[in-house]
Amino acid sequence: MEITYYNRTNQDIEAWKPFFQKIAKRCEKELKLRKDYEISVTFVRSRTMHKINLEYRGIDRPTDVISFAIRDGEEEFLMDETDLGDLFINIDYASRQAKQYGHSLERETGFLFLHGLLHCLGYDHMNEADEKVMFALQDRILDPIVSRK
Repeated sequence: MEITYYNRTNQDIEAWKPFFQKIAKRCEKELKLRKDYEISVTFVRSRTMHKINLEYRGIDRPTDVISFAIRDGEEEFLMDETDLGDLFINIDYASRQAKQYGHSLERETGFLFLHGLLHCLGYDHMNEADEKVMFALQDRILDPIVSRK
């Protein structure tokens, strides 16, 4: 999977690139995905995420991750294109939530990347059954890569 990175923060994001690639490769293996998919990841701060959340979702507050799937909203999810979509990760929320949940920043940021990636692949958690499937898949992919502690 090709991941294109954009940094709209003042923080160095280089360390996240091999980590996200490792998650993407495990996702490819677990879900038996083609290897030519592409996704973009933009790192933002809370202020920017607030604007994006308000403009595109009508929610007047920041959030941790937003995904814009290319195939979002289609009745049947077909993956005949290589571009999966765009992810926006709020680094302020990642740091705060890592402390709140008692795990590392690496675990939280990896979770946010994987969560957004799965949305772009057609997974959702709008009902209890779908949530169980998506969250179990997140654990199965992420747990071997980074500890919960």
